[in-house]
Amino acid sequence: MTLTTNDKTAVLLLAHGSPDSVDEIPEFLLQVTGGRALPLQVIEEVSHRYAQIGRSPLTILTLQQGELLSRALGLQVYVGMRNWKPFIAGAVRAMTADGIERAVVICLAPQNSRTSVGLYRSALMKNEPSFAIDFVESWHDHPMLIKAFAEKLQAGWAQACREIGARVPVIFTAHSVPQRTITDGDPYESQAKETAALVAKEAALSAEDWAFAFQSQGMSGGAWLGPTVEETMLALKSAGHGGVFIQPVGFLCDHVEVLYDIDIGFKQFAEKEGLRLWRAESLNASPLLTAALADLSRARIAKFAAAAP
Repeated sequence: MTLTTNDKTAVLLLAHGSPDSVDEIPEFLLQVTGGRALPLQVIEEVSHRYAQIGRSPLTILTLQQGELLSRALGLQVYVGMRNWKPFIAGAVRAMTADGIERAVVICLAPQNSRTSVGLYRSALMKNEPSFAIDFVESWHDHPMLIKAFAEKLQAGWAQACREIGARVPVIFTAHSVPQRTITDGDPYESQAKETAALVAKEAALSAEDWAFAFQSQGMSGGAWLGPTVEETMLALKSAGHGGVFIQPVGFLCDHVEVLYDIDIGFKQFAEKEGLRLWRAESLNASPLLTAALADLSRARIAKFAAAAP
């Protein structure tokens, strides 16, 4: 199918969003909670983490991913964030003003969770888009996404194994969510683990080479999905390993959960336990990630074309 910039079909990428400075953290957290106030200590801790990494590059990297996809498709690609600028509402207004008639909507969270993808979809529909929508519910098992993660894993893991002189166990991670959101059919947990298993297979890891853990559990009350990364590191230490290699498979670019939670928080925990820690590079501007998004978009655009009178 030939795509042209004159086509009234576009792609809309949805993401979580991230503040541009520490000063914006309180307002950002109100967006995340839907206006519910958080305890001061939570705001202070989140602000501390952002300050430690300087700023989150999530917005810049997501806009870059959109631009790379636009070039690959020859179509307009819009970006909307649920919790910060550029907001989803602004993207919908821009698409309407540009005369877009059909949009493939892809969340930059490959695994479907009601606490991410579900909320993104609700935020989109709240703005009553005037154009037809094909909403991608999940793409956690897309072959090129799996190859993209495996490419980063193989490069970093090989180096880690050389440095320590042994096979370093890999811990695949995804963002934890409240346990209560998974109890009645939410596919997030199973899809996150399936992504990890597919990447492990693509990277030719044996069953003994890897484990799975959920990271970045929230500071609110109630149970969150586990095991935690810290629990998993301790188990691997008890099994005689001297280091771990972390490969996030729920994130597509660098942001605070990677640059602070892994690179600072988990690294400090590992050092305290006498472990070495390595991490796979994030996908960011990976050509394979762009190829995955483009392939996904083309398949959905073809559905629009087939349905046209």
